[in-house]
Amino acid sequence: MDEADPFTYDGGRVDPGETQNVRYTVSETYMGDPVRLPVTIVNGDRPGPTVFLSAAAHGDELNGIEVVREVAHEWDHTDLAGTLVCLPVLNVPAFLAQERYLPIYDRDLNRSFPGDPDSTSAKRMAHQVFRNFLAPCDLGLDFHTSTRGRTNMLHVRADMTDPDVARVANSFASNLVISSEGPSGSLRREASAAGVPSITIEMGEAHRFQRSLIDSALDSVRSVLAEFGLLESEVVRWPGWRTVIENGTDDKTWIRADAGGLVDMHHERGALVHDGETICTITNPFKTETTEVRAPFTGLLVGVLENPLVYPGNPLCHLVSLDERTRRALERSERDAETA
Repeated sequence: MDEADPFTYDGGRVDPGETQNVRYTVSETYMGDPVRLPVTIVNGDRPGPTVFLSAAAHGDELNGIEVVREVAHEWDHTDLAGTLVCLPVLNVPAFLAQERYLPIYDRDLNRSFPGDPDSTSAKRMAHQVFRNFLAPCDLGLDFHTSTRGRTNMLHVRADMTDPDVARVANSFASNLVISSEGPSGSLRREASAAGVPSITIEMGEAHRFQRSLIDSALDSVRSVLAEFGLLESEVVRWPGWRTVIENGTDDKTWIRADAGGLVDMHHERGALVHDGETICTITNPFKTETTEVRAPFTGLLVGVLENPLVYPGNPLCHLVSLDERTRRALERSERDAETA
């Protein structure tokens, strides 16, 4: 029978059966003090895949932080077959500033992978993270939220044309998968290209913990770990219904405001809206002028506005279409939830 291997990184080693909390230096401040990345490595007694879970590549996206922390520190890892590399805060400088991007020249860490040791501060930091803690893994889950002022339903973004990535995405058991390769320099795209099939999980909004989304994501993490044999006591989940939408097609659209004003959103994220139904209304301060925003097709509200103030052209909601079979499955699941 194969034996479990140690997990190694520059300057450290975690043997089978061990858990280590590491503060790994990835950069320096203006004062020359270390910028240290928190990492928890849980190496099971038994052999199995190595999985990374990462969050806060954008420093104000907090929901995923709690998912990763609970997996690392609250789950029982007695029967773990494999290794978990838990990275709750990838972008430490932005997290400390509670900003989306690195405060150093406002760079996006999630457009800087796999990094470069001789390039910008963002790419140097990405290089340290990628080489030590992402590239050694067999698959990965990268948690995000919407930007401030908007909120997303829980869903996956993944390159479903890659069968290895699709396996990870399907086992996460979300109702919606938006299929695309991902932007150049993004963690999931570059990790997948390096042979570590990875997906992005979008959930909720910035600057807060949203418990229901965190709990749902934790259930789906268990499903992934069951699919790949790390947790034999868990089962792979089926979400009840699922739709896969190709990015860049007419099956999805951002609906934007044609008037400035105050927005009254009539539906929550994740709601089903029908062709021609009013999604929201925009009014001026006197309520003397009202603009109704209607659904151009029947679909699912993936993301909606939280900040109710808009200029013309600002995004109001993210709508994806549903075929009739998927719509019936969604409506059936909603009826079942109401009667449960």
